[in-house]
Amino acid sequence: MQDSSGDVVVVDRKGAVLTVTMNRPKALNVLDETLADALLAAFEPIAADSSIRAVVLAGAGRSFMAGGDLSRFHADLAGAAATAGQLIGRFHALMRLIKALPQPVVAAVQGPVAGGGVGLALACDFVIATQSASFLSAYTRLGTNPDGGTTWSLARLLGPRRALEFVLLNEAMDAETALRLGLVNRVVPDGELAEAVQAMAQRLSQCSFGANRASKALVQAAMEGSFDAQLDLEKQAFIANAGTADFKEGIQAFFQKRAPRF
Repeated sequence: MQDSSGDVVVVDRKGAVLTVTMNRPKALNVLDETLADALLAAFEPIAADSSIRAVVLAGAGRSFMAGGDLSRFHADLAGAAATAGQLIGRFHALMRLIKALPQPVVAAVQGPVAGGGVGLALACDFVIATQSASFLSAYTRLGTNPDGGTTWSLARLLGPRRALEFVLLNEAMDAETALRLGLVNRVVPDGELAEAVQAMAQRLSQCSFGANRASKALVQAAMEGSFDAQLDLEKQAFIANAGTADFKEGIQAFFQKRAPRF
């Protein structure tokens, strides 16, 4: 179910950009315990490495991820609840890692994306999709509900009415509709995904690590807190960043009319 290297996850680094690729192309990168564990192992060390400035999450083959590996449930329907607990526990640990990363994460999305694949893409900070990509909830067809933070992300990006429509009606959403509704940042021709994602990641990697970290945390906090609380958080983060070497470089670069070198 993976390429000849035998790795279900391939990690590649170019400069300050780290790319993590799910590598079960024949299975459309559906999630099982092995893939979940490999993704956790790939993401766990990232937060502590400030030399990594941006992360790309991709899927090999014709789909970013087509959800969970349903064969795991079909093999033991009587034990489905226990299997779900084990698999979702790993999946949600991954979601928490991605959300908590100080580095921005860009999802490179292609093909049919379903179930947990939707949640995984939306947990990333940016989503770039190909023109032929599509998004499908699929959960209620199986007699269950979404996981992977999908309802959290959908409700905030689409609003509760459209989120519930997407989940309950199980109608595939094409990439252009996803762009119009705010589920993805950009849509690119099918053959240009890797180039577009790397270009965005490279731009992000040239930003200050502290600025990226603070901005990401502030935007997430803004979804939960009050305006007054957000003002306080912004002030605290700005003061903290103002004491860094990156801020000094940014100010000097501004007055010297050049690009900063963070």
